[in-house]
Amino acid sequence: MLVYSILGLLYAAAIVFLLYAYRGFAREQKRNRPTQGVVTELKGISKEPPYSHSRRGLALLFFASPSLCLASLEAQIVPPTSLPLPAMVGPLSTAVPVAFDAGPFGQLDATGVLSGFGDWENHPSSGDHAARVDIGNGQVFVQKPSGIVQFYLQAGVYNLPAVGTPTLSTRNTLHDFFGPLPLAYLTLAPKGSFSVSIGKLPTLFGAEDTFTFENLNIERGLLWNQEPAVSRGLQINYSKRKLNSSLAWNDGFYSNRYNWVTGALTYSFRAVDSIELVIGGHFGYTGHSSAATPLFQNNSTIYDAIYTHAAKQRFIETYLQYTNAPRNTRLSLDRTTATLGEAVLENYTFNQHLSMAGRIEYIGSTGNLHDGSANLIYGPGSRAASVTMTPTYQNKSFFARGEFSFVHAFDISQGDAFGPNSRSDAQLRGVIETGFLF
Repeated sequence: MLVYSILGLLYAAAIVFLLYAYRGFAREQKRNRPTQGVVTELKGISKEPPYSHSRRGLALLFFASPSLCLASLEAQIVPPTSLPLPAMVGPLSTAVPVAFDAGPFGQLDATGVLSGFGDWENHPSSGDHAARVDIGNGQVFVQKPSGIVQFYLQAGVYNLPAVGTPTLSTRNTLHDFFGPLPLAYLTLAPKGSFSVSIGKLPTLFGAEDTFTFENLNIERGLLWNQEPAVSRGLQINYSKRKLNSSLAWNDGFYSNRYNWVTGALTYSFRAVDSIELVIGGHFGYTGHSSAATPLFQNNSTIYDAIYTHAAKQRFIETYLQYTNAPRNTRLSLDRTTATLGEAVLENYTFNQHLSMAGRIEYIGSTGNLHDGSANLIYGPGSRAASVTMTPTYQNKSFFARGEFSFVHAFDISQGDAFGPNSRSDAQLRGVIETGFLF
């Protein structure tokens, strides 16, 4: 409780600082403030081209000094430039950052997000609610993205809604997953093409980032549920012309057991087109499990192939995923179990304020209820498909989004699907998210 109280005080101090900085420069920013998009390539860290998801930087659990928020800081206006993090594939874009002189830390950049969300669903699982209203995000991002020594700090509260899974309260999400400091890294970048990072990092896997405001859709998808979101460890990044690569050693699904190795390679064959391959998995045994650390997935191997087309008005991503959980008697897994899934994500931008995003997915698993296979979806041998539609409106810092999602499961096991008794094979959900990117 003492740690949470101290972090809460630091977070509150960061909010006060940001309000103070904006108050001091509101008039100047109002006159010259441009519409600001975000490139998602972190120099020396990212392995993807601009406008793709640059979760690929590595993170360090970096404890902010209280003096960073309480000392007398000299704020200043920055020429409008995009910040590399948080990673955002669109359609939302961050505000112009506030830059300030932090003494020995040099010039730092700060942005943030404040949002709320509400959802309704049929067939809620036991312990879930048919309707919920909660805080979606209340986060501050402070970073130093240039120089030999760089860092990124993301602090605050968040929710992680995903289709086909129960929606937790924001309070329980914070407690059960990554805490009030979900991402933080320290990076050494002696050369522009090479960097080494250490700490709490966004995963290299997948086509979707962790937090709602970063993605095309409010909720994450079925394939996202098979992959880690945040890991702790060490990552090396190297880029050469059209190639970007990363190699990470970490704790996989946030297990605090460091027995995962992941490699990623991206080739940008045109300015708006790229292909990415990601391979990784465990090289030991981990018996630990939690909400953030599903037992079988944390002892699996994952293969991703992702094609991205990021044109001015249209963003398309096709995504093939294969996972394999090998037979392991210590896990009571008597038969090797695999999943194969595919997703197509698309966003079309009508104008500077309005866009429409969609996602279609299908995933299936091997085995059956009687052969000792693992339950990786909705029972051994189950399959599922989903469709999600998300219109988005943004005007300067304000945004509002609505979402419709539908999931249908096949070959379910009784007790592993939807509804109070986990016997329903489908779920319909509506979500609204609105707030400010500042």
